[in-house]
Order: sequence, then C-alpha cells, then structure tokens
Amino acid sequence: MASEEFRIGRTKIADLPKVSLHDHLDGGLRPQTVLELADEIGLDLPADDARGLEAWFSDHIDGGSLEDYLEKFSVTVGVMQTREGLVRTAKEFVEDLAADGVVYGEVRWAPEQHLTRGLSLDDVVDAVQEGIEAGEDAADARGHDIRVGQLLTAMRHTDNSREIAELAVAWRGRGVVGFDLAGAEDGFLPSRHRAAFEYLAEQFFPTTVHAGEGAGLASIRSALIDGRALRLGHGVRIANDLDVVSREGEEVQVTFGDLARWVRDREITLELSPTSNLQSGAVTAWGDTMDAHPFDLLYQLDFSVTVNVDNRLMSATTLTRELGLLAQAFEYDLDDLEAFQLNAAAGAFLPVEEREELIEIISEGFQR
Repeated sequence: MASEEFRIGRTKIADLPKVSLHDHLDGGLRPQTVLELADEIGLDLPADDARGLEAWFSDHIDGGSLEDYLEKFSVTVGVMQTREGLVRTAKEFVEDLAADGVVYGEVRWAPEQHLTRGLSLDDVVDAVQEGIEAGEDAADARGHDIRVGQLLTAMRHTDNSREIAELAVAWRGRGVVGFDLAGAEDGFLPSRHRAAFEYLAEQFFPTTVHAGEGAGLASIRSALIDGRALRLGHGVRIANDLDVVSREGEEVQVTFGDLARWVRDREITLELSPTSNLQSGAVTAWGDTMDAHPFDLLYQLDFSVTVNVDNRLMSATTLTRELGLLAQAFEYDLDDLEAFQLNAAAGAFLPVEEREELIEIISEGFQR
C-alpha cells in the first residue's frame, strides 16, 4: 500500500521536494534488514520472511492506544544493539528518505535503548552518525542531495533525561540538531524532566516534545512551559482547545482557548502524523477515518501544520503516501502541499540561513 502512486494532476507527489521532521529511526527499518540483523544476533522473530514480518508489524496496530502502537518496537530496537546494526539501519533510513523525495530530514531515536550489548552512549550516537553520513553519500551518488540531522530522544518514563540532554549538547555541530522527549505520554508530564529542559534552555539548544498524542491539553501545556518546546511532537489534541461554533461550507467559526491561541499565534510547529494518529487513537474524538482528522481544521485556522510519517514500518507508509491521503481526503492541491513543506522548513532545527536555503529548494522544486 505504501508503494501506491499518488499524484496531484499529472505531478507525482514522490517527485516533489519534502521535509521530514517527525520520523523515528527504530520505526523505519526495512523488514529484510530486521531479518538479517536478528539472524546475526540470534533474536527470535514472529515471522521468518520479509513479507510476513512486514505484515506482522502493520497488522493489529489499530488498537486505539499509544501503548498498543509502541509494543512493536521491542523487535526493531532488539536488532539495533550493535555498531554494525546501528550503522546499517541509519544508512538505509537516509537512503529510503531520499528515495521518497526528502531533501531535509530529522531522525529521532533514544540512545539509552541501545546499550544492551556493551556500547556506550557516545558509541551509539557515533554509529548512527556514521550511518547517516554514509546514507547521504549514497543518495548523492544517485543524484539526490539530502541532509539529515539527529534528534536525541529521552524516554519520559525513565530518569535519564538530563544525561541525554548533556549528550545532545555535546554532539551539537557533529550531527545532533535537537532534543526530544518521547514514550508513553499519559501520566508522564514533561514537568518530570524540568531539570533537563532548564539545562537545554541555558545551552540554547532546541527541543521538541511528544505531546497531545496519548494525552491532552495538560501535556501540551507542560511541553510548552516546562519543556520550552519549539515544536510539538504530534500535538493533534490541541484541537480539544477549539470550540467549533458553526460550519458553512468551507467557512468555520471557532472560539480559541488560550492554549490553542498561543500555539497558533506563536507559530509553534505541529508535527502531525495522520496515519499514525489514527492508529494510536490520538484522534478518536473526531473519528477514525482520514477525512475526520482535525488536520484540515488546524490548517484552515493557520496553525503551523506539517506532515510526517512517525514510523514508516509500523504504519506501512511514506511521506508521499501521507501527503497523498491528505490530498484525497481534503482535496488539497500543489499549493497546499507546498505550504506544508514550507512550514516544516521554517520549523527545522537549522540556522536561519540554512532554513532560507531549504525554503528556496522547496519553492523551486514545486515550481518545476
């Protein structure tokens, strides 16, 4: 399904330049790679061929909860415990982004989850960076210019966030561009990690925080106040702070809550992942189909919406597919798809000069 061809008129969406901000390394492995790495380390798998394994990852994932969605990661993380495994998965990750037309991407992953076979935190970051650079070189050899930065993720249910924050800052300028907080959201507010976020703020280091996916407005509020978040990982439940007064055709009358108005007016980037949001139950208050997703409502109200895959393997998707499904659901045209990429470029954890260059690349690509 992820290989389905999507077009706007005669333009292939796959050919358009794209920016990917919310993409998990351990959620983007190739099934064949999982098989081969598992065989090397003697890890048992639920299927013995790539097609069966791909089906296992994407089957039974519409459980309606973030916890159900996260359960599959024990397998992918399990094969990413050696330097060779990390280098390979990072390289292929970048190659797959390039094949999907991505010109700039940020890959997020949690270093603390990859230490079971003796690697240190610095070792695993170095291995992933080696793989990223190899992937960029391989893409360049095929005529595709792509740049990918690391987002180091701390897990919200552990007590290692300050250490991961220090690790991220130590690798600034060497491939790491930002910090992320992830994991089961409900019951684990970002305020639990205030010390890490205060350190990052003192170091002027950018943060994105998973919030408004598995929990509601209190989580988003904590991400902004305690986490100093410049972007919200998903953030889709900000729509809970909107009261739709009336709808007449495309005209929507809405009353904003203070939190929603702050997020909109300050252009805080929403890292929306439509398919994943449906699968994790993040949008059940609005429905269970793509055309019920509040993405379009947020877009029409001028929130800084971006389109992301979250986990390509688990959601059996690509950025092209996500854009295509949204275009079908809401009758978007090329101008709309370009707007989403420009929002992502503006929200990228890059110096302003490089963001401006990225905006030029996108604009020129869409004009062609």
